Amino acid sequence: MKQLPIRNIRIFTLSVLLLSIISCKTKSSASAGQQWAASALETAGQQYRFLAKETPPDRFPKTFEKGKLITSSSDWWCSGFYPGTLLYLYKASGDPFFLKEAEKKLTVLEKEKNNKTTHDLGFMMFCSFGNAYKITSLPQYQEVINTSSHSLISRFNPVTGTIRSWDAAPWNSQWKYPVIIDNMMNLEMLLWAADHFRNPEFKAVALKHAETTLKNHFRPDFSSYHVVSYDPETGKVEKKNTDQGYADGSAWARGQSWGLYGYTVMYRFTKKPEFLKQAQGIADFILNHPNLPADKIPYWDFNDPSVPNAKRDASAGAVIASALLELKTYVPKLKSRTYAQAAETMLKTLSSPEYLARNGENGGFILRHSVGNMPDKTEVDVPLSYADYYYVEALLRYLGKSSY
Repeated sequence: MKQLPIRNIRIFTLSVLLLSIISCKTKSSASAGQQWAASALETAGQQYRFLAKETPPDRFPKTFEKGKLITSSSDWWCSGFYPGTLLYLYKASGDPFFLKEAEKKLTVLEKEKNNKTTHDLGFMMFCSFGNAYKITSLPQYQEVINTSSHSLISRFNPVTGTIRSWDAAPWNSQWKYPVIIDNMMNLEMLLWAADHFRNPEFKAVALKHAETTLKNHFRPDFSSYHVVSYDPETGKVEKKNTDQGYADGSAWARGQSWGLYGYTVMYRFTKKPEFLKQAQGIADFILNHPNLPADKIPYWDFNDPSVPNAKRDASAGAVIASALLELKTYVPKLKSRTYAQAAETMLKTLSSPEYLARNGENGGFILRHSVGNMPDKTEVDVPLSYADYYYVEALLRYLGKSSY
């Protein structure tokens, strides 16, 4: 074999070294101070590669309990989070594996666009098909969002001024017309569709629901009830309760996170000052609460009397962090810094070994220690698909890789 001259070898070695340095700089383009977030996203991708292998083709992962993967059919309210997270991971990495896996699940999920029995179509269809359209611009995805939005507004009652949450069933027979704070999360799809399809009805329904919820769901300290039930004939409030919190008058952590995220989104689309005021009020309630731990991951309910021994809820922390990273862009500099620092603390905590699973642990889910429904003793201290979704979303926002 012909040997290279010494001079050429030196040039080649220098070239390799320079390429290596450039590669390292590219990898750390998020800045040295953000490397932990980039690393966390890589871990998340490794986990979802594992989870994809474990998930049956026609099912959607919910949680992992007692060494077993728990999945759902497409009509479960969490079905959109798994493909949504895959799409976020594709956005973060550019790896076509995540896009292909998401597309497989979208095919199974699409039929839910005609589902008029649930208020959760925003979770199901916008976290999935909404992200898919933003990434690919494929027209078939936007049509799914349009149909889904029509299905969602079929649940709107102009007398109550709200979108009904749960339909009549034995387990919720105590309420005539229940509306839960979670419903605020499903309005983003309507507002996006209103702009995209120039449909004023979508926006009118979203606005009215948000205004009614603002009036009836919140206490003077900006904490919220979980369930507010109405008389569908008169529109008057009949009850204010909880289904998943510690008590009717307590502040169920994930409920507070839904409200914070929901009103931040409402302000994004409408620029109405009352929505910004509400979002700030909820954020300040959360961040200034005496029972919020120093690491900023809330207990499952702020008023659980067993605090500080109560269970933490990583899902609530992930939603709050993501919401704060958007809300900080709408407020004055000092307040913005407060929100940004709190979100960073939350994400660093969630990215620590206590919460962030590695190497095929946790059934392939990303985060540990979420709480689904404590009163029913279901999904307690387990991974949850929506915790993963909002965690990855928050990391992308933190790294400046995600627009709103």
